[in-house]
Amino acid sequence: MNDKKPILVTGAHRSGTTWVGKMLAAGGDVAYISEPLNVLHRPGVLRVPISRWYTYICEENESEFLPALQETLSFHYHLLDELRSLRSVKDIVRMGRDASAFWRGRLLGQRPLLKDPFAIFSAPWFAERLGCRVVITVRHPAAFISSLKKLGWDFDFRDLLKQPLLMRDYLSAFRNEMEDAQDADIIAQGALLWRMIYTVVDKFRRDARAPNVIRHEDISLETEASFGSLYETLGLAFNARARKTIQMASRASNPDDLSRTHSVKLDSRANIQSWKRRLTEAEIDRIRALTADVYPLYYDDNDWN
Repeated sequence: MNDKKPILVTGAHRSGTTWVGKMLAAGGDVAYISEPLNVLHRPGVLRVPISRWYTYICEENESEFLPALQETLSFHYHLLDELRSLRSVKDIVRMGRDASAFWRGRLLGQRPLLKDPFAIFSAPWFAERLGCRVVITVRHPAAFISSLKKLGWDFDFRDLLKQPLLMRDYLSAFRNEMEDAQDADIIAQGALLWRMIYTVVDKFRRDARAPNVIRHEDISLETEASFGSLYETLGLAFNARARKTIQMASRASNPDDLSRTHSVKLDSRANIQSWKRRLTEAEIDRIRALTADVYPLYYDDNDWN
């Protein structure tokens, strides 16, 4: 177990990145760092501001981000920047959480694990320039959209449209659809976002730049075996502590639906079917039609039953 490379866990938001990231951190080999590319990230974690959701980083704009992300991966916590930004008790709690994770990571010689869905378009850059081992999660489009609907999370496609490098490299074919989707409902927006993200992920797979693409449903069905395999792939020790945490977080006695946005204690098998309870038959048929050009890359007809 001598792999010391950082790990990036990414995928669409609401695709299980938090669960996967925290379960990979359960054995104690890695320090869990949450969403440095979130536009609401704390300055202690990353000293540069992020102005767009799903910010795209590549060779042409890396000078804006590379030094700061190198500091994050070196567990350099910017305490003074964080103190100046505090506005609430919640901010103070987050500071304690993040500062302690950075301190433990440095003290114990842990590998940094970035959990960040908003890094998905930049995943090859994280691998090539920061040496990250990348894990990408995929979740069934109906499950992804039902989660967005439950939370009432729409999406402003201007965050993507106003990134010329991202549009040029990956999303130009979707420009008209994004412009038309600004005032669409959550189902239409979610379907478009899912299609765009996982069209790009499939390109990464075909270019051999995304070796670890995992379906949320597969790890939910065979949780311990799936994480055991992923631990081995990433060079992590699948020890008793990891096994116990994973078992406790996914056991059948846990709730079958999340009461809190970032909770990870769930009946993982039952949760696979939660979208069938949340969505109407008409909504499921609509999502299937809207994603029909992309979902067969990851799912077949049986996955809609």
